[in-house]
Amino acid sequence: MFEDPDLPRRKADTLADLAREDLDKLSVAELDDRIAALEAELARARAKRTAAASFRAAADELFKR
Repeated sequence: MFEDPDLPRRKADTLADLAREDLDKLSVAELDDRIAALEAELARARAKRTAAASFRAAADELFKR
């Protein structure tokens, strides 16, 4: 079956995919690497959220919402 370019593409749910992964097959070193990568992604998401909240507060102040 082909994809219609006019229809929106289905967004991959990588968070759910991560939650379903079998961790039993990973070594301690691989688990440590995974934890480090997830912690880095959390820090990136938190920084983006902080920036977005700051931007929103500035916009609200500008337009006296």
